[in-house]
Amino acid sequence: MSRSRGRAGERLAEAFLTARGLALVARNYTCRMGELDLVMEDHGVIVIVEVRLRRAGSICSPMESVGQRKVRRIVLATRQFLACRPELDDSAVRFDLVAICAADGDNSVQWIRDAFRA
Repeated sequence: MSRSRGRAGERLAEAFLTARGLALVARNYTCRMGELDLVMEDHGVIVIVEVRLRRAGSICSPMESVGQRKVRRIVLATRQFLACRPELDDSAVRFDLVAICAADGDNSVQWIRDAFRA
C-alpha cells in the first residue's frame, strides 16, 4: 500500500472518529519502538487508534492483520508517548481499531472499540 493511500485512510478514520465526539491528540506519532496512527481522547480516555486498510475480498480481516508483534510495538510506542506527556499520567488508555474496506470507490468504515489489551 502506498504511503499516500495510508495517510488518506488515516484522515478518513480521524474524520469518522471526530464526527463521533473524539478529539485528536496526535497523529502519526513515531518513535524507536513503533508508530501510533492516531491518538485521540474520548471523555477523558486516551484512545490509541490503529488504522487498517483492506481491499474488498482480502484474505484476512483487519483484526487478523494485527498480530502480536504489531500489538507489542503499539504498546511500547504508547508507553513512550505517555512518558513524554506527564499531563496524561492519570488517563485511562484504550486500544481501538478502525478498519476501512475499499470497494468500488466506496469506503466502509468499521470501528472496533477496545480491540486489544496491553
